[in-house]
Amino acid sequence: MYYTTFFVGTAGSGKSTLANVYSEWLGEQNINVATVNLDPGARYIPYTPDVDIREYVVLEDVMDKFNLGPNGGLVACVDMMVNLIEEIKREIDDIKATHVIVDTPGQLELFAFRESGPIVTSSLGGTQSAVCFLMDPFIARTPYGFVSVMLLGASVQYRFFLPQLNILSKSDTLTDHERSKIIDWASEPLKLMDAIEHETQGIKREMSLGIYEALAKVHMFDVPIPVSSTKLEGLDDLQAALERIFTGGELSA
Repeated sequence: MYYTTFFVGTAGSGKSTLANVYSEWLGEQNINVATVNLDPGARYIPYTPDVDIREYVVLEDVMDKFNLGPNGGLVACVDMMVNLIEEIKREIDDIKATHVIVDTPGQLELFAFRESGPIVTSSLGGTQSAVCFLMDPFIARTPYGFVSVMLLGASVQYRFFLPQLNILSKSDTLTDHERSKIIDWASEPLKLMDAIEHETQGIKREMSLGIYEALAKVHMFDVPIPVSSTKLEGLDDLQAALERIFTGGELSA
């Protein structure tokens, strides 16, 4: 019996760094946690995973074997994961952790939008699962970029159909004003609409407003949780949000 958190996001959004920092932070709270790396192309990750897909399949080896480029190799690797699920799950079960942090591949589109991605998440999910979608702060700080990121987050949720938290990663790279503005756009839609009206024009404005209206209808504007792996900020808020999804109370050690 364990709870599974999948860290999902675009390349460079900080998934591996947050997986490292958050798992260590949970350990300091006396919570029994295991880390899983599902990125077969990762050359370096800032932690030693308890379960590592690279022990089964490595991007460079697949590229050489099938004469593929990096993108084709990653597609093949992700598809191969489906045949490795039982071995990976057995490793996770043997660790007997109560909480499992899964660091997903850097190429979001290869993991989320191929059939193998949802199969992997459903198979590796424990008693309860959740997705943490990491929002790129550099994109989200403009109204047009914010709508784009929210649309991507909605697409991820549509693919996995799991409880999902939006995480404003690397929040320390934003000014206080930028951070507050992003929070306001999610919590007060009229402010987002006003920003779109004033900061975009032409087809970009019309598309942004149209996408906003579509996302609002399905209640996709959840307020993101600002988290900084560098300053160790927001980890307690992240834990509390996951507690509400998993147990409705305190995480057990």
